[in-house]
Amino acid sequence: MKTELARVAAYALLLLLICVAAVGADTKTTASDLYTASASFCPLLTRIRSRVTEILFGRRLTKPTDRDQMLGSLRAQYANEIVLRFNITTSQDERILAVAAKQLFLDVWAFSGTFFDIRLHRDDVAPLLSRLPPLLRSAHTPLISDLAMAVYDSLPCFNHTCDGESTLPFTKALGSAPPATPAEDQLFFHDYQPLPVIVRWMRLLEVMFPSFVQYISIGKSFEGREMPALRLRVSQTIKSTTPRKTILIIGGLHAREWISTSTVNYVAWSFIMSFGKELTMTKLLHEFDIVFVPTVNPDGMEYTWQVDRLWRKSRQQTNLRYCPGLDLDHTFEYGWDGSSAQADPCSETYGGEQPFQAVEAMQLAQWARNESLNNIRFVGLIDLHSYSQQILFPYSFSCQAVPPNLENLEELATGIAKAIRVANGEAYSVLSACESTTPMATDPGQNQSASRMESGGGSAIDWFYHEMGAHFSYQIKLRDTGSYGFLLPKEHIVPTGEEIYSAMKYLGDFLLGNNGIEQLCGVEEKFHLADTVIAQDDTVGSDHELRKRMLS
Repeated sequence: MKTELARVAAYALLLLLICVAAVGADTKTTASDLYTASASFCPLLTRIRSRVTEILFGRRLTKPTDRDQMLGSLRAQYANEIVLRFNITTSQDERILAVAAKQLFLDVWAFSGTFFDIRLHRDDVAPLLSRLPPLLRSAHTPLISDLAMAVYDSLPCFNHTCDGESTLPFTKALGSAPPATPAEDQLFFHDYQPLPVIVRWMRLLEVMFPSFVQYISIGKSFEGREMPALRLRVSQTIKSTTPRKTILIIGGLHAREWISTSTVNYVAWSFIMSFGKELTMTKLLHEFDIVFVPTVNPDGMEYTWQVDRLWRKSRQQTNLRYCPGLDLDHTFEYGWDGSSAQADPCSETYGGEQPFQAVEAMQLAQWARNESLNNIRFVGLIDLHSYSQQILFPYSFSCQAVPPNLENLEELATGIAKAIRVANGEAYSVLSACESTTPMATDPGQNQSASRMESGGGSAIDWFYHEMGAHFSYQIKLRDTGSYGFLLPKEHIVPTGEEIYSAMKYLGDFLLGNNGIEQLCGVEEKFHLADTVIAQDDTVGSDHELRKRMLS
């Protein structure tokens, strides 16, 4: 029955797209335009599609009593909690705040060279300020003055925008410009979606585009949930013994970062819709496989929907029963930090007692290893997070370790930032991942590892870069720069997706030789995983620069 409904929904969606194309075929039409076409063009098909989608995915809950009960529950859960931003000017300020936050067991949301965001109870404000020097005590402003209301307003179908305007308890001046309201027909990306809906949507895409879209599972979580993924692979008429180059795009390592999951989905949809229409994307999909994993942490994601919207870690048990969960981005083997400073299971950045203790990280790594044994070669990893609008490249575990292709990493990261700026006007900074966890101006001669705000060891980008040879690996921290933090409103889903899709188009163009037309035939595929040296031959010619970028 579900299969038949999925097929009906697929046909309805396809007919709607055909209808939109017939009304106004335009070579400049984007994937977003196709998906958000006005319902006025084909009202009957729109109603059919909407009804079937409602049957498949469920009806939105909008009863006032539901919202009232939810608000009461959130008031009890996040009573008197706020988020403060400290404006900092020196590395010493960062270190003092980090120590104070650790002593008081506070949740550090984000930090950079100019700010430090901390979630805390109002009763903890005075103890925190007492640990700070006089100038720093007055250098703070409220980002979120009522965390319970902020969470309430950010939840799908329970926010005030279901009924009208919302009054959000945020400091809006720090955020991005308000995005345009999504078109009425934009169903899936009109709001954040729970895991069961995402899985059904992914399976629907496989039904709609069976020739090159495949639903796969990369493993199972600690609680037994599937870790769903989509593989885009254009079948080749001639089988080749050459390893199939693959780009991996993942999100949701940290459960509360919902925008990362929705962005992976948006980029996947945009890639699918661009195939056969955009030259660079079509060429890219002929030359590369692309695998999308919306959430590597399905247990944590489900927990944020059912229990605690701001939960970060996995849900795996630790040696402290009342402090479950591991930070999945600190549990990979390469550069794993097992120091005593990172050994507290109650810490939000706890990486376990040994590498790959986290089931989900181990499953992802094992899947990648198995893929490499099946003639797959990973050339890039894009790991989406939030927030602070940064593009980070390896290494994360140490600023003393320099990747062999540092120049190429910086060049591509800078180009990605420019592509984002052109797409939506948003500014993303570029820096090494280790710098994002280290005070901005570490004093000469000071032990850098001792001054880190958090461990950078055991990260996904370091492991894929070093162990799998994915020499274009990046962590991208998405919107915004702090006004909403992890509670980014749903109106930002599509704009964020658009800017990262633009970034991925630039990445594809780069991997294809900077113009999207250059042929890859003749490019030698040899490489090895030496610690610091990547072998290259001395062949020169039109493919030399591309080979240098791909294999260095």
